[in-house]
Amino acid sequence: MQPFAPSTPMATSLRRPSFTACSSSLLDADDEGVRGPCEDATLCKRFAVSIGYWQDPCIPHLVRLSKARKAPEINRGYFGHVHSVSQLIKAFLRKTGCNCQILNLGAGMDTTFWRLKDEDLLPSKYFEIDFPMIVMRNLHSIKLKPLLSKPILDLHSEDTLQMDGHTLDSTRYAIIGADLRDIPELEEKLKKCNMNTQLPTLLVAECVLVYMTPEQSANLLKWAANSFETAMLINYKQVRGSRRSVKPGIPEFLTSCRLVARVFGNSCLGSQESFLEFSF
Repeated sequence: MQPFAPSTPMATSLRRPSFTACSSSLLDADDEGVRGPCEDATLCKRFAVSIGYWQDPCIPHLVRLSKARKAPEINRGYFGHVHSVSQLIKAFLRKTGCNCQILNLGAGMDTTFWRLKDEDLLPSKYFEIDFPMIVMRNLHSIKLKPLLSKPILDLHSEDTLQMDGHTLDSTRYAIIGADLRDIPELEEKLKKCNMNTQLPTLLVAECVLVYMTPEQSANLLKWAANSFETAMLINYKQVRGSRRSVKPGIPEFLTSCRLVARVFGNSCLGSQESFLEFSF
């Protein structure tokens, strides 16, 4: 991708660092079976926001409002999902005094970074990781929408932002196109974007691990357990799949307790073990 043209909103609306393209060897490796649910989930959130379940001024810039109304139970379900995960993230940030980092695994079209910025609760750095095709779509929106680009640029302390079709790296925010099943590639790209393994790290996996096999999920969580000195995992997932949507991670990973015990062993959390399960 070429540097932003001077005529784009991102390049003209405020003090701007210049943009330089950086090379990428990422292949288009997205799975349609995952991209479809990502789109559906964002449309559901967009509808719930439009009728007042919660405030999110950024989500209209990522997805159009669907003409189809959503059932009340869907709206309430997404409200519970967004609110519960948001409260856990904020608790982690307050506990660490925001001297931490967040890795949003399989972030989709998420707006958490912007909502935290509005509440002055940003971590030292916020990372989003998803398939390259999803990241490309998000980068297109960021590039064209000042409401999305301005917070990133306002917080950036260097003269340039490294950006290509699958990656954007700034001082406080990075979005990376990578496959969570390819741990070496994932780790390499995170390190290039200045991931700090010494900082307390929150890993957020919302409806992600169920789309991976138990072995793939275990490998990802083992990597996390071995990489960071202090880490917390928020795992929000479906445990009841429909007949039309069979998810490889559901049969074995029915509860967070079982998942954590399988990956880390019974003593991994020490004496203060606690689990919070969200199911739908």
